[in-house]
Amino acid sequence: MRRIIAIFCLLASAICVSAQNKIDKKLNLKLRELVNGFQGDIGIYVQNLKTGKIAEVNADTIFPTASMIKVPIMVGVLDKIEEGELRYSEKLVYRDSLLYAGEDILGSFKDGEKISLSKVQMLSITTSDNTASLWLQKLVGGEHINEWLENNGFRSTRVNSRTAGRQGDWRKYGWGQTTPREMATLVKMIRQGKAVSPAASERMYRNMTRIYWDAEALSQIPPFVQAASKQGAVDQSRSEVVLVNAPHGDYVFCIITKNQKDTSWTDDNEGYRMIRSLSKLLWNYFESDSKWKPAEGIEKYGD
Repeated sequence: MRRIIAIFCLLASAICVSAQNKIDKKLNLKLRELVNGFQGDIGIYVQNLKTGKIAEVNADTIFPTASMIKVPIMVGVLDKIEEGELRYSEKLVYRDSLLYAGEDILGSFKDGEKISLSKVQMLSITTSDNTASLWLQKLVGGEHINEWLENNGFRSTRVNSRTAGRQGDWRKYGWGQTTPREMATLVKMIRQGKAVSPAASERMYRNMTRIYWDAEALSQIPPFVQAASKQGAVDQSRSEVVLVNAPHGDYVFCIITKNQKDTSWTDDNEGYRMIRSLSKLLWNYFESDSKWKPAEGIEKYGD
């Protein structure tokens, strides 16, 4: 019995040492210095995919996704395509009943107009079109998306809005919920060809490299370096997940806030500033030899 206990203790110790070896202590310290004084709750997860080392702040805390939920929705769509229930190129018929009021491109369509599913999916990710995204969610069902997430090890990431049994979570978190670790992990799965299938992952990754909203995290990464991303924002929460195909190796990060005191919608919003600061810190940390910096005067070309 004592021998068994001793072996168990040795294994537990080895696991603990292995976990500690994966922590980038220097970067961890930088993250804590960065978030110090932030007026609200904040979570960050960073992983260097070449070394496997991570850094994190509240990485397993549940936060609202806002529009980042469109990544799991996309996964659900391509899962249905993989199952043969949908076709990426099939024609859909737009109806006025699908409209979600706002500046969406799809919402300007006339009732009865046709559009391919592939273009609806592009609008959902590239321009974060809410009408397109809710249409896609309706096609596959929030329940199916959540089932895929559950079956693939995601314990906290869920679609809440317009999904049976999720009303309480919807009132608390809005359209969707996740943790910084899980959202970064999902994007990493897509990058590594492990989400749905290698072909589906490749299609999803291409979609995520074509982003209109590039004024926050992407603004601090050279425009000639590929990055896959998705952003989210509601009054008290700002978020972004990014996987950077950096010269010295890929890295992924996710930052999410909630309960922000600053609920403004200007470029100077504290959440937006934090996202830009984190992205800048990580680029300079992982690509310390880079001499690149945003061009002077680029601010006037923001949205």
